[in-house]
Amino acid sequence: MKDFLADIYRTESRRVLATLIRLLGDFELAEEALHDAFAAALEQWPRDGVPDNPRAWLVSAGRFKAIDQLRRRARFDASEALISDELYPRQDASIGDEDIEDDRLRLIFTCCHPSLAAEARIALTLREVCDLTTEEIARAFLLSAPTLAQRIVRAKNKIRAARIPYEVPSAAELPARLDAVLQVIYLVFNEGYYASAGAAATRSSLTGEAIRLGRLLLELLPDAEVMGLLALMLLHDARGASRVDADGDLVLLEDQDRSLWRRDQIAEGAALVTHALSSGGPGPYAVQAAIAALHAEAPTFAETDWREIVGLYDLLLRLNPSPVVELNRAVALAMAFGAEEGLAVLERLRERGDLDNYHPLHAARADLCRRLGRTAEAAASYERALALAAQEPERRFFARRLAQLQE
Repeated sequence: MKDFLADIYRTESRRVLATLIRLLGDFELAEEALHDAFAAALEQWPRDGVPDNPRAWLVSAGRFKAIDQLRRRARFDASEALISDELYPRQDASIGDEDIEDDRLRLIFTCCHPSLAAEARIALTLREVCDLTTEEIARAFLLSAPTLAQRIVRAKNKIRAARIPYEVPSAAELPARLDAVLQVIYLVFNEGYYASAGAAATRSSLTGEAIRLGRLLLELLPDAEVMGLLALMLLHDARGASRVDADGDLVLLEDQDRSLWRRDQIAEGAALVTHALSSGGPGPYAVQAAIAALHAEAPTFAETDWREIVGLYDLLLRLNPSPVVELNRAVALAMAFGAEEGLAVLERLRERGDLDNYHPLHAARADLCRRLGRTAEAAASYERALALAAQEPERRFFARRLAQLQE
């Protein structure tokens, strides 16, 4: 029975928690109720048998446990008495599977509410939606567990104090609110795929959680940009095994062993791209996914359709103008039309100063100068990139490039 309950916890606990948050109106109370419900199941199910609908049973048990707890507290706190009186009349209300699935969507939108700080949204989503422990999230983002725990507590307090509604946004609000959710998922993925700091280049636990979140969101809300984001993550993640060598050092795209790429994942991502692009006007995630598909489906690096990639970056700049997109377009220009043309665009971007502390800009400039034989400029840019980089595999890569130039 313990193994069976452990399986139920893995598959159902986030659904049960989402509904308990709606019914009880409080994250902390709902989490206590969830644990109480599983404790009750461990005691009763071996004796009475497994109920026909374990999920609904757990929701009801958790709610009753919370009501009992509130009634005990109400002897000392009048406000708790009001809360328990409000909850008690609803105790016989039926809870259907459809309601529970809606609650999962409500939980995602609540955790990713734009009034919360970006780092709080990420921490809360990984904790409440993905069920990662505070320690796991802290390790992934190179933070102390107490610091991460404080972020989560502050986020929950903000939800309570600001009375952030536990609901799926209206049709009018959905586009803006959905963007905040997609941004959180993509930030989680990026931190796993391209770690911002630390000893490892990647953190597969985070990429896996982001993809799981993307799948869940697409299941609950089949939107073209959700498809685009999931496709983008799948296509990037498909190359994961080839991105670092046995020593944990970076392997450039042009040197990667494409036989290690996951072709099933590439096929799934490419199909999602096609569907997303045919579902109306393309959004930024769908366009980025189309770029990733061109990289993933090219038989070799030399056969990559760089001109098509430049065209997609042109479209992406119209949809979502940013200096980082301009930088990526400059690199694609260099590959399609020569290093000099790409470097000319990159230099204009560099002169604006928008990305002066963004080490990929200096790394890209260094590589283009190196290809053109401008050794002194390449060395200076590698030194700047090395000074700004916080990820150890990247630092080793830049140091090796510098040494090669000096030789």
